[in-house]
Amino acid sequence: MNWKICAILSALFASLTAIFGKLGVKDIDSNLATAIRVSVILVFAWGIAACTGVSGQVRHLAAKTWLFLSLSGIATGLSWLFYFRALQLGDAAKVAPLDKLSVPMTIVLAALVLHETLTWQTILGGCLIVAGTLVLIL
Repeated sequence: MNWKICAILSALFASLTAIFGKLGVKDIDSNLATAIRVSVILVFAWGIAACTGVSGQVRHLAAKTWLFLSLSGIATGLSWLFYFRALQLGDAAKVAPLDKLSVPMTIVLAALVLHETLTWQTILGGCLIVAGTLVLIL
């Protein structure tokens, strides 16, 4: 499976996250909803790692790997906390596009932090995502 198929499947499941999340967070605190979601993900992710035989590699990871994966986990957790709260307070059809502003933010951060090349196509695409988000939420 190539990266494009994986990315499309990621987008599909992210859209289901918004729908299922909006339905699930309706009658409970958004922080509790996030905790439940994370618990399910924890069991699911370790199950996949165990079934694919890669869980044993965890003892050989470098400290730098642990640091950046931990920071990524904290960022993900904060993102989910705010995402579920936003879903609780707003329409999923408006929350999801705002959440996708992560794409142009990632483009900028990838250029600044990872020194990835900014092409005119990348810049234009990022600007179109911002414009599309504004159209959808206004």
